[in-house]
Amino acid sequence: MKIGIPRAFLYYRYQILWETFFDELGIEYIISPDTNKEIVRKGTVYAIDEACLSSKIYLGHVEWLIDKCDYILVPRISNYGNDGIVCTKFQAIYDIVSNTFRDRNIKLLNYNIDLKNFEYEINAFWGMSKLLGKKKSSSVRAYLIAKKKEKDSELIEQRKQEELLNENKIKLLLIAHRYNIDDKYIGLPIINYLHTMGVIPIIGDIVNKKEAILKSNQITDTLPWTFNRELMGSVEIYKDKVDGIILMSSFPCGPDSMVNEMIVRKKKEKPILTLLLDGQEGSAGIETRLESFIDIIMFKKDDYSGKI
Repeated sequence: MKIGIPRAFLYYRYQILWETFFDELGIEYIISPDTNKEIVRKGTVYAIDEACLSSKIYLGHVEWLIDKCDYILVPRISNYGNDGIVCTKFQAIYDIVSNTFRDRNIKLLNYNIDLKNFEYEINAFWGMSKLLGKKKSSSVRAYLIAKKKEKDSELIEQRKQEELLNENKIKLLLIAHRYNIDDKYIGLPIINYLHTMGVIPIIGDIVNKKEAILKSNQITDTLPWTFNRELMGSVEIYKDKVDGIILMSSFPCGPDSMVNEMIVRKKKEKPILTLLLDGQEGSAGIETRLESFIDIIMFKKDDYSGKI
């Protein structure tokens, strides 16, 4: 038995949870490789034109896993209860994958998260492992171990980022979903380029999620999407600790477009750069914009220092 895990979408949020859970149950798994030009090309072929870049990348990773495993993990997330709903792509992704590759004879491993209808994560993981022939006691134990490891990892990330905030360098807050910012094809090149310019990237998603959701209400209390509420709240948490904000989103993401515009309008006290990731080759344009943005920030800092 081998489980295929697409290295896209929620993988970057639940990597430790999923991998630890399967490790504890002794279930073999394979993860698709880092996103590359061919994966993006194939995903674009399978996706509808209106799909966002992240959705196209996801389908490319699913396609890569076909014939390399027994099941492909494709969870369906609907909502997190009072914390909000998720973008429709996460609610529909199981059906999208199932129908897109209906002629490829693939088997999907699925679990549902829908807190409003009492479909909780622990029960979802038990149902998934039951399909794989595992006992309930073993499944619950594996899940609890995985959740602890996930929590410990989050705390370590947060502590490391707090240390970065104390460094005497330009710090830019990157507001982007982890499946965009951590993707080696579309997001990490931006992180790496900032490092080469001596800038410290502060990742908005590395934050206490519950606190961020509460803080998001200071900007708006009507935003429905959980992941966007977390990012919006991180702006409130980090805004006084950074020199500028970069809003990164994949084209043409609807929720991100609305949220980014909201942040631009309500956080005018900080320099803000909006970057739209479209998957096109070449980074010269983005690098030029980053250089100009940092020049503006340095100019403002020098100008401010001269007035003291």
